[in-house]
Amino acid sequence: MHGWIGRAARVDLGRGRVEAADIAREDLEADLGGRGLAGRFLENRIKSAWDDPESWIALCAGPLAGTAAPGAGLLVAGFRSPLTGAWGDAALGGRLGAQLKRSGFDALFITGRSSEWTALVVQDGEVRLEPAEDLAGLDGERIASKVGASAGWVAVGPAAEAGVRFASLVTDAGVAAGRCGVGLALAAKGVKIIMARGAGAVPVHDPVGLQEAREAMVRLTNASPALRGRHGFGGYGEAALFDLMDARRMTPTCNFRATRFDHAARVNAATLKRRFDPVASPCPGCHGACVQTSRTGEALPGFDALSHFTALLGNADLPAAVQANTLCNRLGMDPISAASVLACHQEATGEDMTPERILSLLRAMGDQDSKLGRSLGQGGLAYASDLGRPEISMSVKGLDLPACDPRGAYGLALGYAVSSIGGCRLRANTLGHEILRKPVATDRFSFSGKARIVKLGEDAKAATDSLSACGNIFLAASLEEYAKALQAVTGSPFTAQRLMAAGERICYRERIMNAKLGFNAGRDDLPERFFIQPGSGGPELDVPAIDRQAFLEARARYYRVRGLDESGRPTAETAGRLGLDWRP
Repeated sequence: MHGWIGRAARVDLGRGRVEAADIAREDLEADLGGRGLAGRFLENRIKSAWDDPESWIALCAGPLAGTAAPGAGLLVAGFRSPLTGAWGDAALGGRLGAQLKRSGFDALFITGRSSEWTALVVQDGEVRLEPAEDLAGLDGERIASKVGASAGWVAVGPAAEAGVRFASLVTDAGVAAGRCGVGLALAAKGVKIIMARGAGAVPVHDPVGLQEAREAMVRLTNASPALRGRHGFGGYGEAALFDLMDARRMTPTCNFRATRFDHAARVNAATLKRRFDPVASPCPGCHGACVQTSRTGEALPGFDALSHFTALLGNADLPAAVQANTLCNRLGMDPISAASVLACHQEATGEDMTPERILSLLRAMGDQDSKLGRSLGQGGLAYASDLGRPEISMSVKGLDLPACDPRGAYGLALGYAVSSIGGCRLRANTLGHEILRKPVATDRFSFSGKARIVKLGEDAKAATDSLSACGNIFLAASLEEYAKALQAVTGSPFTAQRLMAAGERICYRERIMNAKLGFNAGRDDLPERFFIQPGSGGPELDVPAIDRQAFLEARARYYRVRGLDESGRPTAETAGRLGLDWRP
């Protein structure tokens, strides 16, 4: 087998047992790897509660991980989300994905629960369970100093140990990775850290063909103003999107009560660059410049964290935003959700979010050492609901919205609503055409054509997540280039159309899993604020509230093109066409 290893390790923590099993090639070809493979193995297990010892967590690498394909080293975790109760998945950067493949596995399936903190150590075809009590309570920085740089790893941080619902995982890249509460899901298993180091190589069918595909991707990326231009990611990292959202009056401000931050110039990407002199710190095997660190090695906030720790909270203190992001990385907390629950608190109480208060509340969340900290640590929707004000939670399916206001881009609005995991701007990737105007510009204040565009964007993203490829690379390259790379790696005749077909299947399976959990059209919706309150328009730009009827009509069109019924649930007919099983 080429590209794929064809092996998985099932780890039963309750019995202290590890079993290796083969994965059939036809399963790998149908669902690729990464997100698709995780969904395949959790489809019939998703109804178990997230903290049930019998629940599963799947960590799956893609077929391109560990090869020379650029930006393809991500590992995807699939699980039932502790935050939303729905299907959850999380893309984990760093070296673990490539090292897992080089150690002889495509996937780890974790079930059971250990009574003590445990390390899963994967090395050259073997998986060992080792005590990890010496790592208990340690933050990301201290874990890194103990583990060293010889292995790829992800670990549970103090926030997950304390029970924070939106806890992420800390990674060997020095950042908190993953949304939907992936850190808490793993902590519930008693797993503190997963490490892999392998001396093997991922077999490639056609090295020359892979090199040609790589050269095409690098050439396209280098020619992309968004990725390599001095005013894009090449000059400012992903934080460059901050200025773009500001110019289009799409910056979520004061818990989405406004869409423009008056002090944006004090906290934008240019100011971040001037004050912190960042350097590009790309993920292993990637030639992009999305991630940036300070000269001292501190990971600087990406676009969403930068915007949410400033504009969303009405905070014009840039160093405080950087400190808040660093604290989330060390504790293992999703910065989007952490900032969002602070914004709920601010709106509910009227409390001023000073720099000192932001940091003290983040510590209280991460430590869960006070009543307020424990309340905030349950997430924005639960916190707001406990106050009797669920309407101030700016979330979809319980997952807080990122740093793009949906009133400024209607494809984005629809994509938020129908996303299988909840509020995520990457799920349908509509910002490419609505904001960056690539590959073809669309009217951002219209739902015309957006149902089909969202569906196709979701399918493409599901395919790239299953290859374990970075979504930002697709601002320049396309599935055509990655299909050529996949064919060269595996020897199977892949095309862009075949990848899109796999993506459609993966997305529909996630709709099936959510339907099993009781999700329907009632959960494919936006907070009421966006339908009744306009954004912050200006002399030359109006940002109206979204027309509710137009949104519902667009959602109904999406259901039709996705092959769902009128209530947003799967149908046996579409499931059968895609080779899936659904019995209402």
